[in-house]
Amino acid sequence: MLSDRAEKTSEVVVLTASLEDPSASPPGIYRVGFLATCGSIFAFFAALVICYIWRAQSANYWEPIQLPSILKLSTTLIFLSSLTFEAARRLYRRGERPSYYKLMALTTLLTVGFLALQTSAWVDLYRAGAFLSQNPHSSFFYIFTGLHAAHVAGGLVALGFVLAKRAPRREVVNMVAYYWHFLFVLWVGLYTTLAVVS
Repeated sequence: MLSDRAEKTSEVVVLTASLEDPSASPPGIYRVGFLATCGSIFAFFAALVICYIWRAQSANYWEPIQLPSILKLSTTLIFLSSLTFEAARRLYRRGERPSYYKLMALTTLLTVGFLALQTSAWVDLYRAGAFLSQNPHSSFFYIFTGLHAAHVAGGLVALGFVLAKRAPRREVVNMVAYYWHFLFVLWVGLYTTLAVVS
């Protein structure tokens, strides 16, 4: 089988055929999983956004809520976690393991901070009297932020899996990093939609 870097070198790089080892995943399988996962998540949230915008056109029982200002800080944290993960991915590619682990630890801390701030935003809204079933606007806010936080938590599980491996395949590290970037872009889209429609 050919490496994904074969076209960048003057020589063909030959990898051990994974078909000889049934326990080894063939090259490219993680990319397929990544594309399928992100595609389904995007379609799901796109459908929710369409429903949200369509429902906002009707003023019946629609009470706009004030978005917590802390969301700006949480947006900054998830942006920084995406940057640190990308830097860690590049360090791993170059074989600089100590620096890679430090940046991955920082990525984890930033992500936990993002989830903590999201929780704080929910608490602030709850104290302000904006409940999940109070009106469609607050319901969509909790649904958007809650489901996104769940996918971020799933990303933390994947990050933990990568860190637990002594020498994970570079393809795995790449796909988890790309998933992180996808979550950041998804959050920016959701936050912008909430801010504009509200």
